[in-house]
Amino acid sequence: MRVVVGISGGVDSSVAAYLLKQQGHDVVGLFMINWDADDGQCTAMDDYEDVKRVCDKIGIPYFSVNYAKEYYDRVFTYFLDEYKKGRTPNPDVLCNREIKFGPFLEKAKALGADMIATGHYAKTFQKDGKTYLAKASDLTKDQSYFLNQLSQSQLSSVIFPLADITKKEVREIAKKLDLSTAEKKDSTGICFIGERNFKKFLKQYLPAQSGEIRTLDEKVVGHHDGLMYYTIGQRRGLNLGGMHDGNGERWFVLKKDLEKNVLYVSQGECEELFSNGLYATDFNWIPEEPKENEFECFAKFRYRQPDQAVKVTVLEDRKIKVDFKEKQRAITEGQFVVLYDKYGVCYGGGIIDKKF
Repeated sequence: MRVVVGISGGVDSSVAAYLLKQQGHDVVGLFMINWDADDGQCTAMDDYEDVKRVCDKIGIPYFSVNYAKEYYDRVFTYFLDEYKKGRTPNPDVLCNREIKFGPFLEKAKALGADMIATGHYAKTFQKDGKTYLAKASDLTKDQSYFLNQLSQSQLSSVIFPLADITKKEVREIAKKLDLSTAEKKDSTGICFIGERNFKKFLKQYLPAQSGEIRTLDEKVVGHHDGLMYYTIGQRRGLNLGGMHDGNGERWFVLKKDLEKNVLYVSQGECEELFSNGLYATDFNWIPEEPKENEFECFAKFRYRQPDQAVKVTVLEDRKIKVDFKEKQRAITEGQFVVLYDKYGVCYGGGIIDKKF
């Protein structure tokens, strides 16, 4: 079977390609360039050098493909639009749906691929003619959260070679093979920003408008650089630590008022920071929409979070209402809510639109 691997220049995709070769597949590496940058901050060329070294080492052919235009049109414009609305988007989720499992899949098929593969830590399985997504065995690295928007056709075309092995084992395999990526640091944050200063980067695309920082009783306690730079629950970078009349506790971002251009904060975690539930839009049901309108399950509202018990009400037009069993902190509009059953099977995910 010919498998085209999305190889990024990181250790996970390197080992994924090796494991597939060991299983006897005809493996081809395909490196994606998703962002054109001339400021010296983009690591794409360095990553591609690692791709060359890895592919030569394990003995597979490799190609590169430039999806910078597709990324800009399908992901980055959405990213900017969400920030304009005062929300905090998750472009990595959209990148998976629109790029890694979109044009990439089409290119792989043009190269004669029967399947594609990535270095994601996640699982798929077949049941009753449908493809299901589930958590990886290494729950500390599970990335099913980021795959919540994939369709049946996308999921049925992918292999996740790292589904049942741990990150530690991946590193050990890479070291044993003396791969150049064995000790390479995991990439973090938003792919196209890299190591750049986030404020400086965003300012190139969206005009920043400074304004007041207020407490809930409308007391002005400082000034912000632009609402887009802040996210709900944030406690760093507010520059409010030196206030003489404060209570000594940390400051937290509570909400944003776009009309007044005001950032609201509290000193200490007040009730306003917690929510009883949320409404989500554009919900993607991975296997299928459930037959019952109400059911209980588990949810994540951000990637690094333990599953939370919830009750889900299915609404019209791909919307859902989620009631929390316990109040949740810093629910953020623009992020994704992802639902799971008790076995770690993913129902799908949607964009958090409003909290209550």
